[in-house]
Amino acid sequence: MANKQATGVASKRAYVIAIVVILFFWQIAAWSLPDFLMPDVHTSLLRLWEELNSADFYEGLGNSMTRLGVGYSAALFFGIILGLVGGTINAVKGPLKAAIIILQSIPSIAWVPLFLILMGFGNLPIIVVVAIGAFFPAALSVINATENVERVHISAARVMGATRYQMLRRVYFPAVTPELITGAQLAFGNAWRALISAEMIVGFSAGLGKSLAYSGEIADMTGVMTNILVIAILAAVIDQVILERIKHRLLRYQYL
Repeated sequence: MANKQATGVASKRAYVIAIVVILFFWQIAAWSLPDFLMPDVHTSLLRLWEELNSADFYEGLGNSMTRLGVGYSAALFFGIILGLVGGTINAVKGPLKAAIIILQSIPSIAWVPLFLILMGFGNLPIIVVVAIGAFFPAALSVINATENVERVHISAARVMGATRYQMLRRVYFPAVTPELITGAQLAFGNAWRALISAEMIVGFSAGLGKSLAYSGEIADMTGVMTNILVIAILAAVIDQVILERIKHRLLRYQYL
């Protein structure tokens, strides 16, 4: 337990150091460039405070979080199901794994034009792009984890007459959970990048990506840096606070 706590403290310390270094180089760049090209840290933080008191900011944040939540949840749901099915049926494991490896090499943003034509402007194409970005690492992590399930556990379950559904629920799913959680964190990174990129391109309604794109279009560099700051902070909070807490809760036996 002491080792786990030490690891947690070290991780937080690493994040603090990383933030300080990033802000330091940001400020150095601001001193080296004209104000209209690179605002300093203080100016961007003042703009951030103004945004936090604006109703438009929360409207865009709410839209982005809704799209992320729906797309990410759908990706995990289908990724777990397809990963378990594909990982436990030898006839489809090879082709399915190969297809996932091939398709995940395509940047999520490359799907935007296709889905815009098929679905039109709206939330749906953005949600689908987010889901695609998160689906592949989630499914691949489950498939890979099924290959490492102890054969003795599988044999024992079969001897006891377990059905395929019981095998999935009682043997495979508990065994792949640690790998799945790691895959879910990787999937979040993909989903987050896909969300911002898709919103920048589609930009039909308020969102973090649209706000960033609009600031760039009007050459508002303070707005650009403020939006980048918000995107980075939210990603770190979701990953290191929310997802890490879920990970510790689900895998609490590893942190005793």
